[in-house]
This record gives sequence, structure tokens and C-alpha cells, in this order.
Amino acid sequence: MHISDGVLSPAVITAGWAITILLLLATLWWSKRDVDIAEEIPKISVMTGAFFVASLIHVSIGPTSVHLVLNGLLGVVLGTLAYPAIFIGLVLQALLFQHGGITSIGVNVINMGIPALIVYGVFKKGYSRGINPSILGIICGSMAVLLSAIMLAIVLISTGEEFTEVAYIAAAANIPIMIIEGILTGSVVTFLLKVRPELLPINKEK
Repeated sequence: MHISDGVLSPAVITAGWAITILLLLATLWWSKRDVDIAEEIPKISVMTGAFFVASLIHVSIGPTSVHLVLNGLLGVVLGTLAYPAIFIGLVLQALLFQHGGITSIGVNVINMGIPALIVYGVFKKGYSRGINPSILGIICGSMAVLLSAIMLAIVLISTGEEFTEVAYIAAAANIPIMIIEGILTGSVVTFLLKVRPELLPINKEK
């Protein structure tokens, strides 16, 4: 999920940064309508820390590597604040450990952040209609990784034909991650509903 420097064209890099900046402003503005962001900082810090650590533990598969993403979990727990949290996590990973490029941060945040926002909407809508939250968590955790893998493949293929094979390998390699993250997200949702349901923002909107 972490595209390195030197892979993307200047036009894609510029577009990625522009879209990410706009989405950061939009998600922060939207979040202020529902919550006090200052009060959400401890939760954001914990989830960003989990995202930061999980993405650093990766397994090499051919020309690419796979790792836990947790963007679905961030989307479910943080809602629209998942996008800023993912941005912070990716910036720290790139600066501290060179995990992913600096110039490609904008695109990397899009690939992980937009799926997080999508699954948040799916979880909120499903929850409001009475669908089992644990099942929703499984679906959202898997869906976020699937969407990120698809977006990554599209970006790589659009960059050049030489990346087509890498794009297919990267997408296929993330199938096990989809399953793992679906189970993980469903388990976390089940746990939070039992012990700290207020940590799930959809409870405030039900």
C-alpha cells in the first residue's frame, strides 16, 4: 500500500497532494459538526499508533510486500477523522522509517483514507438499519483492504505498463490481509460494543 518515491509521475503526485489536502480540510470541518476534536485526540492517538505499528510489520512477496493496514478499523472507530489519522501515520512512517515515499504521501493517503471513509458510511448506514455490528465490522474491515488494493492497482497501472504485473501481484497478495482484517475489525467492534460503546461514533448518530 506504500508507494515509494520515483514511481509516480509529477502530475499524479501533484493531484494526490491536492486531493489529500482538500479531503483533510473537508473531513476536519465535517468532524467539527459532530464532535469536539480536542476531546477525540486520545482516541485518535491510540488508533493512529495502532495503524503506525501495524503497517511497519510487512512480509515481502515477490516485487511487493503486504502488511496489516487497519484502515477499515480506523474508519469504523474514528469516522471522518480516520483520514487525518491516516495522514499523520503515513507522514511519520515516511519520515522516521522511510516506509513509503515523501512525494507519494498524498496518493498513499488517498489509497488508504478514502476506503476508510467509505466503510465508515457503510457501517453507519448498516448500524442504523439494525444489521449485526460484528458482521458489519467483518464486512468493513475486508472491504477497506479490497478498495485500497484496487486503488493501488489503478494508480500503478496508470503510471506505466511496466507496473501492471506488480499491480496484479499486489492486489492478489492482499487477499489474505482482507480476511485477517475483516475478522480483526469484527472482533474489535464486538469488544467495544460490550465495554466502551461510546468509542464508536455511530452510537452518537443512531
